[in-house]
Amino acid sequence: MRSSRSMAFAASGLVAATLALAACSSDPAAEDTSSATSAATSAAAMGSVDLAAAGCPADIKIQTDWNPEAEHGHLYALLGADYTIDSNEKSVTGPLMASGEPTGVDVTILSGGPATGFTQPNAQMYNDPSIFMAYVGTDEAIAHASDLPTVGVFAPLEKDPQMIMWDPETYPDVTDIAGLGEAGATIRVFPGGTYIDYFVGAGILSADQIDSTYDGTPAVFVSEGGAIAQQGFASAEPYIYKNEVSAWGKDVAYQLINDAGYPKYAAVLSVIPENITTYADCLTALVPVLQQAELDYFADPAATNSLILELVDAYDTGWVYSQGVADYSVETLTNELIGNGNDDTLGNLDPERVQELFDIVVPIYSEQGFDIPADLTPEDIYTNEFIDPELGF
Repeated sequence: MRSSRSMAFAASGLVAATLALAACSSDPAAEDTSSATSAATSAAAMGSVDLAAAGCPADIKIQTDWNPEAEHGHLYALLGADYTIDSNEKSVTGPLMASGEPTGVDVTILSGGPATGFTQPNAQMYNDPSIFMAYVGTDEAIAHASDLPTVGVFAPLEKDPQMIMWDPETYPDVTDIAGLGEAGATIRVFPGGTYIDYFVGAGILSADQIDSTYDGTPAVFVSEGGAIAQQGFASAEPYIYKNEVSAWGKDVAYQLINDAGYPKYAAVLSVIPENITTYADCLTALVPVLQQAELDYFADPAATNSLILELVDAYDTGWVYSQGVADYSVETLTNELIGNGNDDTLGNLDPERVQELFDIVVPIYSEQGFDIPADLTPEDIYTNEFIDPELGF
């Protein structure tokens, strides 16, 4: 579960409460997605990729982990100009497009976080069998290998956006999370973060530094004048705190948890294990479309970001997401969070990195009482078999 996002929802609402949301949920026509999208799909000329012929579901439903945002741009880029918003379900449906060409099926992108009562995307996929794919972090896949097993097929992010941030004026000599440990800084986090358990267990931080009372709002960070550090997302909070939290209004410094030694792949598009076989032909055709959609999005994000902002208004969950945050997020994603990893391919998972995370979290989860299968291996939670190795940045 993207628990840090679920609390950041409250923070953004507080920070930008003066920004009006033009909610579209009052439009009755927005409630029915089925007839409009099926007609649009039938009328559209088929492109070079035929996902219907490949055996894909007529409507590929994808569960995200949060409200629409630029981190999800690679999914919203699958939609063309003909889409229908369901403001009750917090979803958008339209013909699934491959670089602007219809593929013979629809795609429905489901919002997460407040839209699902903060239920984990993997749990949503098991609760609703019509959901074909969901975002699942590699640590979550390991933790829930017994009760909610999933297999990741495409990793849109090379690095997890989660970070710990601090005031560079208060801590001018601190350059990383380990430096915060050495400085003895209090670090406010949400409870239950496995990466924090790792940092404490590895001696990077000490247990007495951790304050697990963070509620997602900026009030304590501001009132403490930067004396405390705080978790957040590198793709949002640095911009928000400088430009939208008037009581702060200056830069923060940060380090990604990935760069501090926690090599999680976040938001991996995943399916239930049996669908690796059942829908092998579909995934062989679909995953390269997902790869290309990410390449297309970052080549020209403007139209997709406009859709994201439209959806935020239409869903009206209290989540505030400005054009400035979207633009900053694209820039940060491009510079720090996306890429080809150690090769020339977008979206594949590095076996050594998955093994490294596996070695870190299995002892932690076992100690915490998670039921980790004794024979579980890293290869059980992901596969690169559907990735097109020729597609990359």
